[in-house]
Order: sequence, then C-alpha cells, then structure tokens
Amino acid sequence: MRDLLPPAVAVAVAGPDDWSGQLHPAEATCLGDRAVDSRRRDFTAGRVCARRAMAALGLPQVAVPAAADRSPVWPAGLVGTITHTRGYCAAAVARSDEIRAVGMDAEQNRELGPGVRRLICLPEEDEQVERLPPGTCWPAVFFSAKETVYKVWHPVVGSWLDFHDALVHLDPDAGTFTARISPTRVADAATARPPALINGRFAVDAALVRTAAVLTPP
Repeated sequence: MRDLLPPAVAVAVAGPDDWSGQLHPAEATCLGDRAVDSRRRDFTAGRVCARRAMAALGLPQVAVPAAADRSPVWPAGLVGTITHTRGYCAAAVARSDEIRAVGMDAEQNRELGPGVRRLICLPEEDEQVERLPPGTCWPAVFFSAKETVYKVWHPVVGSWLDFHDALVHLDPDAGTFTARISPTRVADAATARPPALINGRFAVDAALVRTAAVLTPP
C-alpha cells in the first residue's frame, strides 16, 4: 500500500499483534459492548495503524473515534483512511494542508458473483473486463477502486456515492485508474470544487487487490 500513495501520506499496515492492541477510551465507546469479535479486531487494528501513521508524521497519537456511519473522525488538521479485509488492515494519514483527501481499499483477489458484479460495474466497465489481460479478477479491482473513490469523495462532499456514480478506467500496464464522477453528482454537490475526476493506483497479488488515491488542495 505504501507504494500506491505519495510521500506526504504516512501509511501503516497491521502486524500480528495489532488486532488485539489497546484502544483509547473514546474509541472503545464508539465500538460498544456488543461488537462481534471480528468487528472488534478490525476496528482495533485500524486504530492502532492510524496512531502509528500519526507518529510517522511526528504527531501525537490521539484517538480516532467513529461517526454514526462508522467512518473515522480524524483530528483537526489531518485527513486519513482505514481499510480492512480478511487478514489485512492498513491506515493512511496526511496533513490537510498538503492532502485534501486520501482513500484506500483492500479486497480479496477473487471473482465476484454475477449479482454483485451488476451492482458494481457499469456496462462500459464490463466491456473493459473483456479486453483486459487474463489472470486477474478485474471486477474485484473495479470494486476496490470504487471503494477508494468513495473514501475520497465523502469527506470532501459529505454525500453518498453509488457504485454506478463513478465510471472507472483501468490502465493495467501503469497500474493506475481514473474515476469520472457522474456529472449529476458533481452538480448536486453542496461543496466548493467537488472532484469530478479522481486518479489512483492499484496493485494485485495472489491474495489481495489494493487501491489508493488522493486529492491535493485546490
């Protein structure tokens, strides 16, 4: 994941002990007493990684509570993102005067069911899949890229973005993607200079698909 983001973004990936690390009281309150074990482990690893990324920027390792929609609430002056999938968790943090928004996502590198694929991929993206080199679960890459796009979009605009609201084009040779946001969503955004185009990078190995993107300040 480190190679997918610029140097201004600090990245931390969970190690074996991070899934059972310590939470700040404000974080534990957000998690509650009824969280299942898998949710508790993912949440904990994400916050441990977030604090390690803060430390890499030379900043205090303060709490990162969760909003009502479960999105991380970053301290003033910081932007960040957290991702987790089975056996993998990472966090990225940057100063908001250098990076406007950062998003990243990790998914299992496996085929998607037909129903899930229809929910995620636009017809133009299905056509791309047919032309892309074999050997990669390309719908999973589209899925991960759109998750990353949403994580960039939501903190800036504050509104929901559906999978079909972003048209993604993949460049397999460069390991990059470009997401064009629906003009309707951009026009309806209640914020100055909403992103109409989000550029990112991706990497695929035998187990995981990873994607990441940033917006720089206007």
